[in-house]
Amino acid sequence: MVDSATITPHMATVADFQVMLKTKGGATENNKELLKKTLGDNPAIKIQNKQDTSDEIASAFTLMLNMLYGLLAMAVIVAVLGVINTLAMSVFERSKEIGMLRAIGLDRGGVKRMVRLESLVISLFGGVLGLGLGVFFGWAAGELIATELPSYEMVLPWARMGLFILMAAFVGVIAALWPARRASKLNMLAAIKAE
Repeated sequence: MVDSATITPHMATVADFQVMLKTKGGATENNKELLKKTLGDNPAIKIQNKQDTSDEIASAFTLMLNMLYGLLAMAVIVAVLGVINTLAMSVFERSKEIGMLRAIGLDRGGVKRMVRLESLVISLFGGVLGLGLGVFFGWAAGELIATELPSYEMVLPWARMGLFILMAAFVGVIAALWPARRASKLNMLAAIKAE
């Protein structure tokens, strides 16, 4: 470790972008104004205290997270359409089985419940798998960041992750409404004769 003044003359490109200093009385607004006045009105110079720097970094991460949430919302819409399509095909392909179940005593509510549970399992499986992969990739990216930023610490938002699992279950139940209704309205005799 050497002083910047010692190494800077020997560098092809000067990489200094930050000067940290300690002021008498701490990081007060008066000291901030005094520094602005002393350094002049230069747009290339930004004077920040520790909180300002932290807020700037947090706002960049918040923007990135909001973009990821937008992508997540689009993925959820595609997933809902995928679950609806999968269940509709499942009901169509298993119409003979559904007809047999109805013939031996399963009522319309039972058929709806069966399709809803199938949708719930599909959605929860996708949600848990997605969260698991997300945590893994977050951990992997964090390990790369930690090499450059020793104070980096991975914090998992357990409450938000639990909320996403609940939302996956809710989406699964909503996606099952149309296929479950279609399955319950199948004519049992026509379904048994289906090829």
